[in-house]
Amino acid sequence: MSALALKGPAWVTVRQYRRTLWLAGALAVLALAVVAGLRIWAAQHPVAPMKDGVWAASPDNDGYLTLRWFLEYVGVAAAVLPLAVAALVAGPMVAREYESGTYQLSLTQSVSPTDWLRSKLTVAAGVAALAALAVMGVFWFGRLGVREGWDYHWSHPGPYAASGVTVFAYALAAVAVGALVGQLVRRTLLAMAAAGLVTGLVVLALNAYRWSILPTERLTGPVGSSLSLPEEHMYMDVGLLTASGARFDQTICWDRANQTPGTDTQEGLWGKVEAQCQAEHDVTTQFIDYHPASHYWPTQLIEAGIVLALAALAALATFRVLRARHS
Repeated sequence: MSALALKGPAWVTVRQYRRTLWLAGALAVLALAVVAGLRIWAAQHPVAPMKDGVWAASPDNDGYLTLRWFLEYVGVAAAVLPLAVAALVAGPMVAREYESGTYQLSLTQSVSPTDWLRSKLTVAAGVAALAALAVMGVFWFGRLGVREGWDYHWSHPGPYAASGVTVFAYALAAVAVGALVGQLVRRTLLAMAAAGLVTGLVVLALNAYRWSILPTERLTGPVGSSLSLPEEHMYMDVGLLTASGARFDQTICWDRANQTPGTDTQEGLWGKVEAQCQAEHDVTTQFIDYHPASHYWPTQLIEAGIVLALAALAALATFRVLRARHS
């Protein structure tokens, strides 16, 4: 067991932030206990069948509604976790050491600058991974008692962030970004703000690009026909195609119908004008673009790979900066 004990700078780092670590652990245990209690509460009353795409709890089942509400906040925690990790690593763990000059004491204890920083990042990465695991575990435990509908779906930012492997990738990337910013800025508060901002921009950029990683699947049929999507899907787009396969701008026919007298009072006239307009433009097909549920895990894995590649680049830059300043 002694071989597994922390030694040197890693032991010092854990001792420095032991209160923060205990607080994080206590929050994880508390969240797990809250979810367990809410699931027991919700299980005492049945959940009504889905109506208009939403599973509605019975009037007496406040536990189900509270569990749904709590899981939304767990999803927010998963999204905010990388920003918090980046800020803590950049500020208290790295920049403050330079700002106060205490890092020089570590370097006098037969510890190289590389070993000093590596020990801090190893501890930070381990704690960040455990925090991500805690968030994911709490979410999945609670999710077992909640049913999906249009208002609660696997593609929504909160459930997506808390239920897959990307939460680990972002947490590790936040450690690397925080270390790099802390090395460059060396002022505690400024480093925290800058690291949180950079990490937040990365998260926002990938959130916007996420559902473009894999191509959508397309369901087509004659204009006016009924298209049946798979039960588990993420709707992306809908529109019309001409006989040549080109996309048709539906606002052309909407504008014509809107400008035709009587469409707002005469029943069925709007549809007739719109159908005539579509026939004039050789519109033959309608389509729906969507992501099936089978795209969830490939998207998670690809996004995690992109984030980890960025983390590796940030870590490499961090140690290059360190060597340049201590060479």
